[in-house]
Amino acid sequence: MAAVLSYESLVHAMAGAVGSVTAMTVFFPLDTARLRLQVDEKRKSKTTHTVLLEIIKEEGLLAPYRGWFPVISSLCCSNFVYFYTFNSLKAVWVKGGHSSTGKDLILGMVAGVVNVLLTTPLWVVNTRLKLQGAKFRNEDIIPTNYKGIVDAFHQIIRDEGILALWNGTFPSLLLVFNPAIQFMFYEGLKRNILKRQAQLSSLDAFIIGAIAKAIATTLTYPMQTVQSILRFGHHRLNPENKRLGSLRNVLYLLRQRIKRFGLTGLYKGLEAKLLQTVLTAALMFLVYEKLTAATFTVMGLKRSLKH
Repeated sequence: MAAVLSYESLVHAMAGAVGSVTAMTVFFPLDTARLRLQVDEKRKSKTTHTVLLEIIKEEGLLAPYRGWFPVISSLCCSNFVYFYTFNSLKAVWVKGGHSSTGKDLILGMVAGVVNVLLTTPLWVVNTRLKLQGAKFRNEDIIPTNYKGIVDAFHQIIRDEGILALWNGTFPSLLLVFNPAIQFMFYEGLKRNILKRQAQLSSLDAFIIGAIAKAIATTLTYPMQTVQSILRFGHHRLNPENKRLGSLRNVLYLLRQRIKRFGLTGLYKGLEAKLLQTVLTAALMFLVYEKLTAATFTVMGLKRSLKH
């Protein structure tokens, strides 16, 4: 129990949250382009830069940063939960020994499930706020009118029921493989590097963070597209089944995607997603490693002074 509630786990969680917020703020416009490509199926532009130029031209210079605050708030909470759970469970299981690839994968999946169940409502709200006011090509999309985070929660619960806050939970639970695979590769590559040198350099952390995220994103992207559509929740699709997080709807949306765009439709927006997530993850791990190293160094100095 002491390992779960340890100061070390709190440091990892805070550093992970700060790293993710920093990285997402820098690369937020890329996430905006990715989300438009996933949700607005009739948009003709296929590349990240052309979508961003269209958004700026049609909606204003600051439009790529629409919904920044709810996204950052959700991301901060989400990564705090994930890093805290992952490192706490790792401390309990490994107990000062060496971890392994298999253990990292299992720990990543458990941390992912905890994270999904706790933070999905935040992601549902921020997805809708981010897309509010967007100029869509797809007439199947119903516009929304939320005044902020609290109002979005209120309207969703009032109009759609409280369970609507967990729209997309099923694909999200399937997507726990994404951070699990990411952490498995990251921790594995990190262990290999630390066998040859005392600590990770900034470049090392950036590169292995990018590699790990690129692999995880490519493997799980079709489910991420379905997740984005379900979280948005304003497509006039499959009206006979209102349980948007069900397996039936996930399969329905996948079939519709393939029917309209072919198999490549499952990967629409992948370029923007890879560009955004790889760079974001790389910068996040860089900030995370430097913050944890600096904090533990200060802790070590304080302890030595005490003794």
